[in-house]
Amino acid sequence: MRFTNTVRIERPAGVVFAYLADLRNLPAWNYAIRETQPITPGPAGLGSVYRQLRSLPRPMHEQLEIIEYEPDHRLVIEGGFGHLQGRAIYNLDGSAAATDLVNEFELHAGTLNALSGLATRGIARAVAQNLQVLKNILETPNTRNETAW
Repeated sequence: MRFTNTVRIERPAGVVFAYLADLRNLPAWNYAIRETQPITPGPAGLGSVYRQLRSLPRPMHEQLEIIEYEPDHRLVIEGGFGHLQGRAIYNLDGSAAATDLVNEFELHAGTLNALSGLATRGIARAVAQNLQVLKNILETPNTRNETAW
């Protein structure tokens, strides 16, 4: 299962990357996530591991690891995404004023492969909605100061 979503965020790539890379922010922009907390100490970076509590499609715990970390340009997260395993890839291309964020998902459905076409469309739509929430958060005046998060 693979799909891609793109969104333009009217913020510099450094601000967008910093917010994305701190996975504790996931519950603010992903309606299916209740809580995400670091397991490894220190700031987010290559090899950082997080545990999260998902509320949808049913409550479950997942583990995520940052497997690629190129500040302001690329972030790759690997782990559990609901009943699926895979990678969320974030590529950023930005200027001082705006960032084009391309989010690719590579998911392994296992025994759900028969439903992959239908499931892919639904998941891609949900991810696109989440990216719009992310855009709104980062473009809202009260969060324009990156220390706000």
